[in-house]
Amino acid sequence: MRYEPGHNDVVRARIIAAAARALRLHGLDGVSIPTLMKDAGLTHGAFYVHFKNRDELVEAAVMSAANDTATGVFADHDLAGVGARYLSLAHVRHPEHGCVLAALGTDGARQPSRVRSAFATVAGGFLRLTGDAAHRARSRSATPSDETIVRAATMIGAVILARLVADDVLAERILAAARRSIAA
Repeated sequence: MRYEPGHNDVVRARIIAAAARALRLHGLDGVSIPTLMKDAGLTHGAFYVHFKNRDELVEAAVMSAANDTATGVFADHDLAGVGARYLSLAHVRHPEHGCVLAALGTDGARQPSRVRSAFATVAGGFLRLTGDAAHRARSRSATPSDETIVRAATMIGAVILARLVADDVLAERILAAARRSIAA
């Protein structure tokens, strides 16, 4: 059976999107290839048409998830807007749609080289976008400032900590404190 031109690209993108959601929700080791393929509406065998191995898919899913954050959270490049979107209960409650660094970053360092490299690229991009949002009107350096590093770490850490506490009131306090901190 012949498929329309671009069919494989569409299917590959569907697999990557499903993997990006599932991995952020269940963890890097929490989802099998058969489950990911089922979530994408495909058979396990179709996986090998699009990817050589699991690491290739995880790498693509990490990059895709980071792109979602870049376009969804950092779209207006204003630090107050970034803080409001990123440091929100909606982000905390829905890791499957959120920042891949907050959802999976702590696992990234223990992954094979290819996946670690994707996380390193994403972390560098997060620092750049955070710096761009904070220093929009000023000249930017290729190396992130200490202030930018602290803001990025505060944002990611606040989301992780807010996910860990079992109290929405405390979670909102954590997020609000982080919003004030990054705006200072």
